[in-house]
Amino acid sequence: MNLVELQRALRQLRCSGMAAGLDTRLLEAQTERLAPIDFLSTLVQDELQRRQDRLLEFNKKMNRRLVFELATGRFVTQHEDGLFLGPPGTGKSHLAQAIGVAVIQQGHRVLYREAHVLLEELADAQLAGTRKDYLAHVTTIPLLILDDLAMRKLPQTAAEDLLEIVMRRYERASTLLTSNRPVEDWGKLLGDTAAVAAFLDRLLHHAHVLTCGPRSWRTRLQGERSDP
Repeated sequence: MNLVELQRALRQLRCSGMAAGLDTRLLEAQTERLAPIDFLSTLVQDELQRRQDRLLEFNKKMNRRLVFELATGRFVTQHEDGLFLGPPGTGKSHLAQAIGVAVIQQGHRVLYREAHVLLEELADAQLAGTRKDYLAHVTTIPLLILDDLAMRKLPQTAAEDLLEIVMRRYERASTLLTSNRPVEDWGKLLGDTAAVAAFLDRLLHHAHVLTCGPRSWRTRLQGERSDP
């Protein structure tokens, strides 16, 4: 596969950011003798940046200043948290991932998990007798990104488990959480109003809250592609 074919394939995969920067990144890799992992990292960052820019373009009312401030990684060094709220398709996950990559580039370790996956892993660790070790890992990572809370049905212990994780991380490490449901619904969704209230009390104490939407950027893009 030659360069033109590779760029065409990347666009077919909807990785236009990687396709647009491929020439430049290849030259950079040759000039600076980048390791394969470093070359790939720059391409991925190009794609995440392109998607972040597109999301900001389609979400005119989004707090751009906050997005760029979070991308500096200062909130991690200050042990602050983040909460991204909005309907599905409004860019919460893409922004969270882009900020995660930016934070890694600042030299911090980051752990990304969909909320239901993390809780499943915690349940598996409980059965395996390694819950203590798993919690030690999850609660000491400088930035924990929990994506799509309440997107899927969660176990009955979800509220207590999340509360334990947030309490251990409170003012010691940063947590970035995304959800398509307003916080007022979390008590009912998680089935433990008291635990959710305590969870939110700690999460929101030093949190940067970003509202995404209301219109889905996926729907808008699909509409534009269907135009003659």
